[in-house]
Amino acid sequence: MAGVDAETRTGTGSGAVAAENASAAGNRPPLRVNFIGLGAIGLPMALRVQAAGHSLVGMDLAASARAGATAHNIDAVGDVAALPPADIVIVMVATPDQLQALVDAALANAATVHGCWVVMSTVGPASIRTQGERLRHAGARVVDAPVTGGVAGARTGQLVIFGAGSGADIDTARPVLETMGQLRLTGEHLGDGQAIKVVNQHLCSVHLVAAAEALNLARSLGLDPGQVLELVEQGAGGSWMLSDRGPRMLAGTDVEVTSAVDIFVKDSTLVGEAAGSCGAEVPLLEVARHRFRAAADAGLGQRDDSRVIETWQGSPGPVPSAPESRHRAPIPIRR
Repeated sequence: MAGVDAETRTGTGSGAVAAENASAAGNRPPLRVNFIGLGAIGLPMALRVQAAGHSLVGMDLAASARAGATAHNIDAVGDVAALPPADIVIVMVATPDQLQALVDAALANAATVHGCWVVMSTVGPASIRTQGERLRHAGARVVDAPVTGGVAGARTGQLVIFGAGSGADIDTARPVLETMGQLRLTGEHLGDGQAIKVVNQHLCSVHLVAAAEALNLARSLGLDPGQVLELVEQGAGGSWMLSDRGPRMLAGTDVEVTSAVDIFVKDSTLVGEAAGSCGAEVPLLEVARHRFRAAADAGLGQRDDSRVIETWQGSPGPVPSAPESRHRAPIPIRR
């Protein structure tokens, strides 16, 4: 990949676009960006970076993800060793294990450890501290910057980014981060951003499951859940998750996947582990995690996370340490 010019790497004509966008940004020169993880949220994030005029190369192990990137004029490779030198390396892998495997691969080829690595995945405080220190020891700079806002926020450049790291490293990454959303500084240490994201994912997990339970309750009461959604979402009982996931919950199993059930199995587990490490009680989180696991066990792991509502079609089993309901089983939602 070395020696490939910016126009070839980002698609025909993108060199001119880069120059024009750089001029519009106050003659700030475009940065060389490697973007690792081109999935449902990673690809639209990468497109925002590219649209801002930065020179971008993508990397993903999945051929389907690379094909999707290529269709949007992003050159994509399947091995971290094939990435060219870069100023910024954005990481959007799915799990702590994937982050470790990526760092293992990068460290096996020392030439790939350069620039400022920005870990935007939700991997938990312990993972970013461990892998970040490994990268720093090899000579990289590292920023902890998990995001929230989902695919919709990624597409519109309206993600919220919980940034943590040294001031100099944050400033290095800022021109790229601000193409994807609003940067909110959370601290100077690796793990500070992930800790905020743990709290965020606690709320997301609980709110998502509460939305599913509420819409199933509406159907059980003989109400039209679509009408109920419209009536309550702007009231005191509304939530971002209810408004965003509610319509998809009512659309059926084959709705577009913007965030998979398996992601919330992973995230709710990370929240539980973080809570356990500090002795915090999170009983509502445990209820939500139980539902996500039940959905995954029912074969819905790769379906949209809104499909957690399907666990109300049958009993997912008792929640650990939770009292059993004395009420009858709810009426399943018909699709």
